[in-house]
Amino acid sequence: MGKAIMGVIGGRRVKKRLLETAEEVGRLIAEKGFFLVCGGLGGVMEAASKGAKEAGGITIGILPQETKEYANPYIDIPIVTGFGIGRNIIIARTADVIIAIGGEYGTLSEIAFSLQLEKPVIGIETWDIEGVIKATDPHDAIQKAIKSGNL
Repeated sequence: MGKAIMGVIGGRRVKKRLLETAEEVGRLIAEKGFFLVCGGLGGVMEAASKGAKEAGGITIGILPQETKEYANPYIDIPIVTGFGIGRNIIIARTADVIIAIGGEYGTLSEIAFSLQLEKPVIGIETWDIEGVIKATDPHDAIQKAIKSGNL
């Protein structure tokens, strides 16, 4: 199958502490040899992409816009959809496992799609709903993602 893909989802506007968490998650994803997929924009997505890039990883951004110029500077492979929030299903389908960090309704939709697709969802300070596996920090999240059996 090739390298597994870990998805990172979360809000565009979050507290600095969660951005630091996302950056560490991205770094750990790359260090473990996985690809990172996200929505390709700012906030949690940019922080995770930055962490992955700085650790030598490959980042994929599923963009809601119609041009790749919207991608954050740490995206290696921008996927232009023009689908707006409809791109959330593509993120859920592409990832083998999802790590949700904070987030609002867009994150909730990605969690819902992932759970419907029977993809493991690991959560750090995100929506408290049935099916989301709680993690305390980036190391715990990566460990739980790896143990989820989808990788």
